[in-house]
Amino acid sequence: MTSTSHSSGPRAAIILAAGQGTRMKSPLPKVLHPVGGRAMLDHAIDAAEALGCERIIVVVGDHSPEVRAHVVKRLGEAAIAVQDPPIGTGHAVRCAEAALKGFTGQVVVTYGDVPLLKAADIEPVFASTDGVTVIGFEARDPGAYGRLVMEGDTLAAITEAKEASPEVLALTACNSGVMAAPAALLFELLAEVRNDNAKGEYYLTDVVELARRRGEPTRAVFAGEDAVMGVNAQAELAVAEALFQTVQRETFLAAGVTMPAPETVHFSFDTEVGGGTTIEPYVVFGPGAKIAGGARIRSFSHIEGATVATGAEVGPYARLRPGADLGEGVKVGNFVEVKNVRMDAGAKANHLSYLGDGVVGAKANIGAGTIFCNYDGFFKHRTIVGEGAFVGSNSSLVAPVTIGAGAMVGSGSVVTADVAPGDLALARGVQTAKSGWAARFMETMRARKAAKAK
Repeated sequence: MTSTSHSSGPRAAIILAAGQGTRMKSPLPKVLHPVGGRAMLDHAIDAAEALGCERIIVVVGDHSPEVRAHVVKRLGEAAIAVQDPPIGTGHAVRCAEAALKGFTGQVVVTYGDVPLLKAADIEPVFASTDGVTVIGFEARDPGAYGRLVMEGDTLAAITEAKEASPEVLALTACNSGVMAAPAALLFELLAEVRNDNAKGEYYLTDVVELARRRGEPTRAVFAGEDAVMGVNAQAELAVAEALFQTVQRETFLAAGVTMPAPETVHFSFDTEVGGGTTIEPYVVFGPGAKIAGGARIRSFSHIEGATVATGAEVGPYARLRPGADLGEGVKVGNFVEVKNVRMDAGAKANHLSYLGDGVVGAKANIGAGTIFCNYDGFFKHRTIVGEGAFVGSNSSLVAPVTIGAGAMVGSGSVVTADVAPGDLALARGVQTAKSGWAARFMETMRARKAAKAK
């Protein structure tokens, strides 16, 4: 990872991801549940990287090998710290101390289940290079949140709701759990944290009181309540997804994307849509969708890992899978699936077709019911349809096969050999007629039916 220079000096992040997540009631570890098509943990790592953190340590539990594997794949083995058993947030942060040995800058502690917290929300904690800074928020309903007791610009205390006086309970400034401090100070203070509480756990919040006893500055900066929301259950995951989608929709509307019913359109974290594009109701964008300005995405389409150029039209009821690459003016119509196929400018597949692994040349026409037969049970093979070619309805193109430029394939053909440019391929049985057969058959059947009815 390339570190970014900051006036506040080097930065590191500790992301806590060792919780059991039992309230999710899911075999998938909590922090790997997606928001906007991306694991919540990855959102936290993204924020740390955007902050220019030169070291990112993720604290995991032995109970979730999937989380460990996820982190190792993205950040490497050196990014792992293990908390076993889980005995509080303070203990979890201490578990990262060895992994940060030799680091002398500031450390921010964040969480793998807080997917909406962005780098811009965290940045203010680095404004000061001494003492302890926490991120707070003004709660609509403070409820059981820990309260931030402020004395001017100084954070005087973090008081848990169950221990708060009526006066403190009336406060709406609450603790998000995110905290930053110089590495040396943070770990010195954590070494003094005790677990003499009802749960027998080591709380990260105790660091504030210990810092004040030392005369160290203690401060709070504030972020929006939605940005710091944690996800602990499926209902909260749905709320986080809804908040994420609202931001995405507002962003695209502001950029000039037309959406008659934006509340029905579902975006991913990396969706790109250019201004002047129209997105009709009930469209889903999976990860990796890139839509140029001036395209039209019609209702009930699903697009993932695909690129759509200016003037192209997709749907309704179309599916673009990874590797689909639609050129300018391409039309992919209703009930058409495209996977790993480049369609050049002006090509059309208007309805009821599967195009998998290949190329469709400019202005080629793919008739209804056409299938690119790309898989032989062991390997995938490519189908090449040349510029201006015409493939008749209900044709099967058995890959590997090439249909030359300007060639035609007769309807109902099963094409197993290349077709030269300009040729007509017919690969179907010869039609025969049996005179009077249908009339005799129907007469026989009516007689049998009448006999049964007696």
